[in-house]
Amino acid sequence: MVFATESGTPGVADDIMVTGRGLDLWSALPVLGTIPLLGLMLRANKDARNAYAAMLRSAEYGHPVSWSQAGLDGVDALLLPGGHRARGMRSYIDSGTLQRLVVDAFARGLVVAAICHGVLLAARSVDPSTGRSVLYGRKTTALTWALERAAWRLTRVTRFWDPDYYRTYPEQPGQPGGYMSVQSEVTRALKDPADFCDVTRATPHRRLKSSGMVRDTPSDSRAAFVVDDGNYVTARWPGDTHTFATFCRTSSRS
Repeated sequence: MVFATESGTPGVADDIMVTGRGLDLWSALPVLGTIPLLGLMLRANKDARNAYAAMLRSAEYGHPVSWSQAGLDGVDALLLPGGHRARGMRSYIDSGTLQRLVVDAFARGLVVAAICHGVLLAARSVDPSTGRSVLYGRKTTALTWALERAAWRLTRVTRFWDPDYYRTYPEQPGQPGGYMSVQSEVTRALKDPADFCDVTRATPHRRLKSSGMVRDTPSDSRAAFVVDDGNYVTARWPGDTHTFATFCRTSSRS
């Protein structure tokens, strides 16, 4: 496993989402701000926090390469993780270096796996031979507008001093609501809008998958929604992670 970060120094997760501190109405106040309540429900769950702690201790995570040093020789698969904060995500999604790496991965026929905002990086990766996104003609999912909007509406109230905390690219004047959402931008890069896949009324366990409150587990995939398009695998949000990882392992072995 090779990790890559912009500068070649170890990455750090958003402490707000790890600890839950910063997601309550009183979070900006001294002393009280250290006591999470709503944040305890919205933060990463115990399994995720333990997995993150274990990853921090790994030698690979502690010694990443920089984006400019990252290459695909000897690599079986490319994983594009997600996130949400503008300060932490825009340089990732906008990186020409990473976009060229994604184009190269698709050209080589490698497994490419993307989750949440990571799909937006793939959508912005334009193959110079076609002038189109590498996702053109592909089936995909990503962070849906329903999930993104629900989290944004909640956190713009609880973090009223930072109302766009959960939006990476807010709409500009004249743009309709959701125009700059992950789902909308990814859909605009596709050959057919129907190629963006989401939970439908006919989907088994639809309520579990679409509630935004239930996550999958290593032994229960009912809440997850993952799209497998050959060597391209996508998922929506952290609630899909275990099932997403299983699909990624299966694809990389085939």
